Amino acid sequence: MDTMREVLAILDEVLSLGGRANGFSRETELLGVLPELDSMAVVGVINMLEERFGFTVEDDEIDGSSFATVGSLVAFVDGKLG
Repeated sequence: MDTMREVLAILDEVLSLGGRANGFSRETELLGVLPELDSMAVVGVINMLEERFGFTVEDDEIDGSSFATVGSLVAFVDGKLG
C-alpha cells in the first residue's frame, strides 16, 4: 500500500481540492497554510483516515505537528499502521 498516495487522495476528497493534492510533496505545508484545512476539516480527515486504514485515533494521539506537512501526516499514519 502506498500510504502517501492514500493520504493525498483523502486530503483531496475531504478538502474538495479538485485534484490539487496530486501536486503535493512530503514538504507541502498543511495546517495554517492550506485554507481548506480548518478544525472541522481536520476532524473529517481523521475520520476518513480511520475508515480507510482501519485504525482508531485517540484524542491524545493527535496534535498540530501531525498535520504540519504532508510528510508528517504520512508518518503519523505509518506509525499507526506499524
